[in-house]
Amino acid sequence: MLIQGMEGLVIRRASVADAPAVLQIFDEVIAWFVATGNHGQWGTEPWSAIPRRVAQAEQACAMPDAWVVEDCEGRLHAALVLGDSVAYVPAATEPEVYVRWLIVGRDARVRGLGRRLLAFAEDRARAAGVSRLRVDCYAGGTGELVSFYESCGYARISTFDLEGWPGQLLGRSL
Repeated sequence: MLIQGMEGLVIRRASVADAPAVLQIFDEVIAWFVATGNHGQWGTEPWSAIPRRVAQAEQACAMPDAWVVEDCEGRLHAALVLGDSVAYVPAATEPEVYVRWLIVGRDARVRGLGRRLLAFAEDRARAAGVSRLRVDCYAGGTGELVSFYESCGYARISTFDLEGWPGQLLGRSL
């Protein structure tokens, strides 16, 4: 499927074979975080060098509602994984679509892609007859990530601490 307003970008289902490219996106973003002083969100090591993170990427890409965005040259720029909520947040009280992963590379040509992928998640929820989405994110640092989700229509539900990692759970009704 073409991504409206983003010339040459296509969203397609992910597969385990996409995991190395998805890890490259994480590595790119982590390098940018480190350069900007954000060591708390995902640490300072490239995910591709951490066996646990490699396994997580493979598992995520194999999920039935995992998606990647690629350009006409086959380069991946983003990944979106939807599914059941994660164990460290309160269980859903109604049917939902949970945004498990949303990662977008730093390429200036894909600016705004995160918002478009959240809109895609909303479309997936509507198609499934679900009117609720939730997502969790890093709540430390400057709080910019929480603000990003709020600017996309998500509201704060609760905070949590995952072994010293401050998190924010957010939700949106359609």
